[in-house]
Amino acid sequence: MAVITYKCPKCGADLKYSPESGKYRCEYCDSEFTQEELGKQAEVASSTDQKSDAAQTQTGSAVIYTCPSCGAELVTDSTTAATTCFYCHNPVILTGRLEGEYLPKHIVPFEIGQEEAKQKFIKWVSSKRFIPKDFSSPKQIEKMAGVYFPYWIVDEDVDVDADATGVRVNVIRAGDIETTETSYYQIERKGKIHFEDLSRNALKKADHKLVEGVMPYHTKDMKEFSMGYLSGFLAEKRDMEQNEVQQDIDDEMRKYSDIIIKESIPESYSSLEFHTLNLTPLHSEWEYALLPVWTVTYRQRGKDKIYYFAMNGQTGKVCGELPLDRFRLALLFLGVALPVLCLCLLGGWLL
Repeated sequence: MAVITYKCPKCGADLKYSPESGKYRCEYCDSEFTQEELGKQAEVASSTDQKSDAAQTQTGSAVIYTCPSCGAELVTDSTTAATTCFYCHNPVILTGRLEGEYLPKHIVPFEIGQEEAKQKFIKWVSSKRFIPKDFSSPKQIEKMAGVYFPYWIVDEDVDVDADATGVRVNVIRAGDIETTETSYYQIERKGKIHFEDLSRNALKKADHKLVEGVMPYHTKDMKEFSMGYLSGFLAEKRDMEQNEVQQDIDDEMRKYSDIIIKESIPESYSSLEFHTLNLTPLHSEWEYALLPVWTVTYRQRGKDKIYYFAMNGQTGKVCGELPLDRFRLALLFLGVALPVLCLCLLGGWLL
């Protein structure tokens, strides 16, 4: 498996992709390069790890590779496509993970840098009162990682055939006599619906609340995939194929088709009952892409549960699951309950 790092043409140090500038930046000589400027001038240092294919764990879920910068032997998960060396902190891209059928067609590069992501995290946490202090400690914040997650993005045309019954109820009053008139109408809707950018996570081990909670992305801003965008970030390759997410895509199309059809029917009906809603696929285009997420994970002491913070690396949309500090909650309860109890006792004594 090839292991590569992208080198600065001026000083030879490692380059990282900068979301703030949209360029590749050298942290040693402060030089910056656009994708076009870098082009063929970038020196790509490659080293083929002879142990990579043979050094599998017994479960086959981990791979040993050699860092081309410091020579350290590191272990990655079988789906990891880009990482950072734990020892020298240089970015490393495992090219063999993103070749052939696993080569993404497009990528949404990070537009929000790490410092901005940290500030958004601190602001988000500061509005929460009953979380453990170490959840937002400097040590915890430093664990924030930018990760490219794999997604299937689908455009599809479907033929829609729906059948429903609409009911109109009309009450007529004449003097003391009240008459209720109920009319039934057969409703049919046929046509074609075009769906764009239906997205589904393509990594089994990913927390679905995390990767779906930060949706949607502006996929119109996707760029043609280049390995350089991964430099300085983590990245995962897909381990779910189209057939494994097809049912989710079908369910989403059915949900939106139901909404579209109901919106096309006048609101003058008292009630509406659908009998059939058939979708017939006409044409579909599937695209494999990498999308950016800033993540922080936290394991609360004494609990075997992981809590997370996630932020869309393009739009800044935030989602998360927070731990509860029961001790701080108990202190608040006592701070409120004890004074009230004392007042009640004092009032009873005075009476």
